Amino acid sequence: MAEDRAASHRSPARSGALQRSREVKGLGWVGSEFEVTVGPVAHGGHCVARHEGRVVFVRHSLPGERVVVRVTEDRHPGFCRADAVQVLEASAERMERPCPYSGPGKCGGCDWQHVVPAEQRRLKAAVVREQLARVAGLDDVPVTVEELPGGPLRWRSRARFAVDRTGAAGLRKHRSHDVVVLDDCPITVEPAAAAVLRRRWPGAGAVDVSIDSTGAVTTTRLDRRGRPTSSRVVRPGGDLPEEPVGRAARRAAGRDWEVEGTGFWQVHPAAADALVAAVAGFAEARPGDTVLDLYAGAGLFGGALAPTVGPEGRVVCVEADPAACAAADANLAALPHAEVWQGDVDAGGLAELLGELGTPDVVVLDPPRAGAGRAVSELLAGTGARAVVYVACDPAALARDVAAFGAAGYRLAAVRGFDAFPMTAHVECVALLVPA
Repeated sequence: MAEDRAASHRSPARSGALQRSREVKGLGWVGSEFEVTVGPVAHGGHCVARHEGRVVFVRHSLPGERVVVRVTEDRHPGFCRADAVQVLEASAERMERPCPYSGPGKCGGCDWQHVVPAEQRRLKAAVVREQLARVAGLDDVPVTVEELPGGPLRWRSRARFAVDRTGAAGLRKHRSHDVVVLDDCPITVEPAAAAVLRRRWPGAGAVDVSIDSTGAVTTTRLDRRGRPTSSRVVRPGGDLPEEPVGRAARRAAGRDWEVEGTGFWQVHPAAADALVAAVAGFAEARPGDTVLDLYAGAGLFGGALAPTVGPEGRVVCVEADPAACAAADANLAALPHAEVWQGDVDAGGLAELLGELGTPDVVVLDPPRAGAGRAVSELLAGTGARAVVYVACDPAALARDVAAFGAAGYRLAAVRGFDAFPMTAHVECVALLVPA
């Protein structure tokens, strides 16, 4: 609706000028088909090819393949985007897609459905290494993306499904607002997928869904501006009525945790345990240490490190979202040396916090996809913390922040990758930065 209203207020002259600008930037290749030999993998779920002097970012392909591509987007003079619509010479790592909705022109939710799982992990590791080399100037960083238990399907415990104008739910096409209506999503835990995809959602713009460690399924209806309008939870058993949403139960690091309904938690059921182990291993927290946990969410990492630093130590968890802070307060209630501070992690707020806290021994940060940014990275490097443990869901953001830490006197000592998002191009990394 907002897009429709915005379009109705554009003048014809301005709209035409924007269209002419796009035509000038591209070369008008949309819809064209031609053969290419596919080159290396790139960040974003595609591989790189070249045609008539231009870069072609090709989805649904693999390095070394010979394919016919169809151009889907052409907005820049130097490159265009395309789908591999016919495979002439296939890679040995190609497989049949397990999801019928995956492929050229279909659902954009998965990038690597056509790739055997072991090769998916090798491709993701190559992307992490390439980003660290190109953005941070670090060549030959050893990176392995580790498999998590459970297999490549039915791992997604939390998802957002789009809703079309008829009330049918699905996922969007790649780089499009068009909704592909689904009757199932094979990477989503079946009860969560069924709770959304087997119903109609008239008037909704999207539906968030999550399933917790008890099997309770929470759905949150969003309007067309992305604002939550109502939530419900259904407990296991099927004969129980829906009830207003409350806290969802999660299990990690040998204990139970609470989060708000569809609030943030690692999507893969095995990811929280794997990441906690990696963070604890890199942090090497000691009794009496001060630990600063930034973008703390429900307090997972800070809460897991608190028993190690002991009552003579201190753990400060910083989180902006009020609901997550409330969950963290509940999760850390039995740890009097662990505190929850509500506030944004930005240069001003962080400088004030560090002024009150003093020098932390260990910093853990799990920023959003855009990363922490140069200002925050430089402030953290200025603390001289013994170890900075960085949890990243985007290799490009990780590389940018590693570069900022490097310029401020820290070096990348180690990095581990985890395949927390099988069938997609996403990868979770844990990096250790130490004073150079």
